[in-house]
Amino acid sequence: MSMSQTPSENFERHIASNPYPGRGLIIGRSSNDEAWLMVYWIMGRSTHSRNRKFTADGPVLRTEPVDPALVEDPSLIIYESMKELPGTYLITNGDQTQTIHDALQNGGTFDSALATREREPDPPNYTPRISGMLELKARPSVTLNILKANAINPVFTDGTTFHPTAPSAGLGICLTTYAGDGNPLPNFEGDPLVMPLDGAPDQILQTYWDALDAENKISVAVKRIAPGGRSDIIIKNRY
Repeated sequence: MSMSQTPSENFERHIASNPYPGRGLIIGRSSNDEAWLMVYWIMGRSTHSRNRKFTADGPVLRTEPVDPALVEDPSLIIYESMKELPGTYLITNGDQTQTIHDALQNGGTFDSALATREREPDPPNYTPRISGMLELKARPSVTLNILKANAINPVFTDGTTFHPTAPSAGLGICLTTYAGDGNPLPNFEGDPLVMPLDGAPDQILQTYWDALDAENKISVAVKRIAPGGRSDIIIKNRY
């Protein structure tokens, strides 16, 4: 976990001053109470990737098209991003959410599930798949993973799993798909970043919404997981 910069510096450099961090996820803890939080956002540069929004069905967060008639290929833009099992909360940037969910339900593991997946098949960007798991059982634990194209031969996928110390109140652990804008887009590099999670869920949602690039942001969601496990999702959509 990157400790070279403070959470506020990470936020300013990687979110507020970055035109294109891409999709991003954060797992952390509320600064107000004993709740846990998950934050997920999507961005887009093309008409196709911008033609989507968040919708929530109970504890499940999914993307759906704004105009179904404009969907060219739903495989990489329409998926469930947040799902749950008892005591386990999942967040990802693609349909690997279901892969992990099914593996855990059938006695598998987070790592074994992601070992069956690759980076997204979208050359020349080869967008990373980013995934997170929060377990609230014996003691809270956070696990993150990124699947990226191999730097020498993008036909292959390199996977890295992180087991950071569970964050303290008001902080979260973050992965994004990209380091910034470009053609091709530069993939996220290094360890997960510590980010601030200050205030109530609606304040956090607004903070990240305001910080993301106005031209490229599409949707932001915040899930609050209360003591006892009940969760609620709030959403802000551009379209």
